[in-house]
Amino acid sequence: MTSRRPDSFDGLGYRGRDDPLYGAGYPVRSAGAPAELQHHHWVTTPPDIPGSRNLHHGERTPMYDEPQGEPGGAAAAAGWDAPQPGVPPAEQLNRFAGFGIGLVSLFTENVLAHPCIVFRRQCQVNYHARCYHLAPFSAVTVMYSITKAQGVKALWKGMGSTFIVHGITLGAEGIISEFTPLPRELPHRWSWKQLAGHLLLKGLTAVVALPFYCASLIETVQSEIVRDESSSGLLDCVREGVARLLGVGAPHSRRLLPLSCLLLPAAMHAVLRYAISTSIQRAALWLHQRGRKQRADPSNPLDAYFPELAAAWAGSLVADIVVFPLETVLHRLALQGTRTIIDATDGAVASMNGGSPLVMPVNTQYDGFSDCLNNIRCKESGAGFYRGFGALAAQYALHGALLAAARTLLRLLLLDAKAS
Repeated sequence: MTSRRPDSFDGLGYRGRDDPLYGAGYPVRSAGAPAELQHHHWVTTPPDIPGSRNLHHGERTPMYDEPQGEPGGAAAAAGWDAPQPGVPPAEQLNRFAGFGIGLVSLFTENVLAHPCIVFRRQCQVNYHARCYHLAPFSAVTVMYSITKAQGVKALWKGMGSTFIVHGITLGAEGIISEFTPLPRELPHRWSWKQLAGHLLLKGLTAVVALPFYCASLIETVQSEIVRDESSSGLLDCVREGVARLLGVGAPHSRRLLPLSCLLLPAAMHAVLRYAISTSIQRAALWLHQRGRKQRADPSNPLDAYFPELAAAWAGSLVADIVVFPLETVLHRLALQGTRTIIDATDGAVASMNGGSPLVMPVNTQYDGFSDCLNNIRCKESGAGFYRGFGALAAQYALHGALLAAARTLLRLLLLDAKAS
């Protein structure tokens, strides 16, 4: 794995943000070179949170008998010296800033954005809905009504299963790359053979995680009104995924499609999303470095972290917009025949059940990938592929707003530190 500097940040966590099945690439700078000449290696392993203390080559853990605050000692050489009163050291400020920025980004992407993911998926599989929720305002209104009727947990359902799918995806990718010649990361000077193997690895990883992703999809769209709390658990995603893979467990409808019908759209979605996200991310970083009038200061957290954060945010946004129609088809095929009951995304309210939003079963009858594409295009028009797009817009608007707020706060802290 490419070595990393402890004060550098690799990107926006596992991406995205919005689709938990698939990771995104993260740029890693080569230590010791100027910012505009540093090479970027695109890796898919989880990033270190900026500001965390990771020992690298040439560093060692300070011993108990070595005073950490003694000037000139080993502790001071490793950056463990005590802060001076009133003036925090630049190294300590950078680590604190990077740690805070990393937490904000990861928390927003994996926790705060989850309600948008839940509602978006419900819109994608609800072909009966009259409202497509292409704008974020209508989506937020219905999300509020569901939360008011069913509680806050109605929009955070299935969040544990998304983390399980994250772990399965990363583990499968690591195991496949260890036992095959498929590269897990691409060097700066890659060949077409290496690129093909790298993309093949992404497709195989998506195929391995597919049954667990289908189980996680059911947990995120299943209505809380019909959910059985006594039988729900954190590892239900693993159990249901294995049952879907082996064809055992709870009875399903005859309309349930075999996993072989989902392999192609799942692999296509994973490869396309990764390729688009990585390309946009790398292009944004290149444009940023080329457009700067002066050399970036590595000791400035604003130059060290935010360009990569903004590039990763833009890459994930463009990728999710481009593959949104393919994701809609994949979710409908994966949910068909599973006897899943979802919330009414039109916001209709039933008076017979205490004012709770109406629920409806998913009763699609697609024969496969091409049949689903033709049915959506003919019966729902082209806008049918983008049902729930307003929730995606709200998700990235929230993420971008929090990153902008973190940047403003960090700028104020740096100004106060310089003034003092």
